[in-house]
Amino acid sequence: MADRPTAVSDFSAAMTGGQTFQLAGRAARYTVLFFYPKDNTPGCTTENIAFRDLHEQFRAAGTEIYGISRDSLRSHEGFKTKLGLPFELISDPDETLCLLFDVMKMKQMYGKTVRGIERSTFVIDAQGQIVKEWRGVKVAGHVDEVLEFVTRQA
Repeated sequence: MADRPTAVSDFSAAMTGGQTFQLAGRAARYTVLFFYPKDNTPGCTTENIAFRDLHEQFRAAGTEIYGISRDSLRSHEGFKTKLGLPFELISDPDETLCLLFDVMKMKQMYGKTVRGIERSTFVIDAQGQIVKEWRGVKVAGHVDEVLEFVTRQA
């Protein structure tokens, strides 16, 4: 976890709803970016549902939520609709954001070593500073921990 705030370079990226995410100038007190490996997989589905179910509480804490994976916008649109997600998903097929946030790792999957996204969450304040990060996230209880952090800051 970050010991002190770390500045994030401004970036923009394509997201669901035909929109473009832009980090600079966000009105929210906090922006949560959570990186997950792949749409329509069990852990990623569970994590997105947990953020969905607590979405109103995050909004009450002045926090916007965005999920990020390497999936296409088409995949994201289907996943978002299927789960009824009230937040947008950012597509990062060329790994620009994954590399910016250093979430690409070698992982073991079904006995093979593969390169993929390490499940990670970042809380960014209105000045573009990472004020909290979680890496190597285990889904169970994680979203509650993120909500607790942003509400404690309020």
